[in-house]
Amino acid sequence: MNNFKTYNRIARLYDLLDLPFEYGRYRPLRRVLFSRLSGTLLDAGVGTGRNFPFYPDGSRVTGIDLSPAMLKRARLRKHKLGTEIDLAEMNVIKMEFADDSFDGIISTFLFCVLDADHQQPALEELRRVCRPDGTILILEYVLPESPLPRFIMKLWAPWVRFAYGAEFDRHTEQYLEAAGLELVSKEFLYKDIIKLLTVRPDASGRPRN
Repeated sequence: MNNFKTYNRIARLYDLLDLPFEYGRYRPLRRVLFSRLSGTLLDAGVGTGRNFPFYPDGSRVTGIDLSPAMLKRARLRKHKLGTEIDLAEMNVIKMEFADDSFDGIISTFLFCVLDADHQQPALEELRRVCRPDGTILILEYVLPESPLPRFIMKLWAPWVRFAYGAEFDRHTEQYLEAAGLELVSKEFLYKDIIKLLTVRPDASGRPRN
């Protein structure tokens, strides 16, 4: 994956760089996301473990990430908070789980860092490991329609690309149908720049190549 080196490099500073956004923007969104899930869960792209405080009681959670350095930070947070979670170094486009392993899957800003070639393979893998009646939640940034906020985000884009390997305009929903997923709903959780896709496996068939 192109961002392997990026996240190993930035892991030590990641939480510090993200701190204003975490407390000013993300924490209420995480609470909303995990209020909608239960059972056996996959946190895909677990990062440094910012989702840990919001896991629903009684759920069994597995978190994966490609970056060993990010997982090291996640393990430190796990021990500090006493979070019940299994952590594994794993590539989202080639996961080692059996089919139909999870009742719910959460992806917070993972697809922002996956380039176009990896979007559909990653979605196909999420579909494969999600149970037929399960739910997949995908949180991502988008460019707003309003001229001034759009202009400001475009100014930020080169830094975000350098520091995080992320983009604001991945348009992940365009890959859902080909990956064998059905869009249940699309909603904005923060202004018109952070979007939540609620999807589920399409019962009508497998991914379309």
